[in-house]
Amino acid sequence: MSTEIKVPVLPESVSDATVAAWHKQPGDSIRRDENLVDLETDKVVLEVPSPVDGVFSKIIRDSGETVISGEILGVIEEGAVEAPATADDEPEDTATEEIAAPAETAKLSPAARRVAEEAQADVSQVAGTGRGGRITKGDVIQHVRGTALTGARPEERVKMTRLRSRIAERMKDAQNEAAILTSFNEVDLKAVMDLRGKYKEEFQNKHGVKLGLMSFFVKAVCDALRKHPVVNASL
Repeated sequence: MSTEIKVPVLPESVSDATVAAWHKQPGDSIRRDENLVDLETDKVVLEVPSPVDGVFSKIIRDSGETVISGEILGVIEEGAVEAPATADDEPEDTATEEIAAPAETAKLSPAARRVAEEAQADVSQVAGTGRGGRITKGDVIQHVRGTALTGARPEERVKMTRLRSRIAERMKDAQNEAAILTSFNEVDLKAVMDLRGKYKEEFQNKHGVKLGLMSFFVKAVCDALRKHPVVNASL
């Protein structure tokens, strides 16, 4: 029985998402509730788990494609899945050595595998920071950069994720629209301090709170705005 994997209902004010990374490839077994694919929006990264046990059979929307709520991402052929191997089921040392290389490859996310192949990087010693020890694209890039530090440092242009792109856009908007400055003005407050010192005890006894400076500032602002109403404006 085929089960379609669909884009879940996206958060409020989010119209679409980008397929960030597939964690399974066609032919891979998958268990119910195991993360199948990550979707990235302008606000958050969503994990789409498998609703059934079975074999992942088809990718319909590949990494980098834009999708909307309810759109079909892939297909799973529902069926029984073998239980994970236990310590008692582990093969002898010789067999372990034979399957070591494929196991390392299986730990790579699709994006990480692509980067490793392009850079011809040995990922056998890379420690994965992803879910379940999975090696992410960032892990491989960090490994490649660290290896390159012994020689000339290469310059690399990396496409930003959708989320980071939106953050950068908002930060730049804030820089363009807000006045990034601070204005300082010195004011002689001796008369205010003398007035506060004269009445602070009487004020506290009458109202139960201390007489602070904010009251004088508010009074001054109100008087100034009555005299110069144009100050109460914005650009």
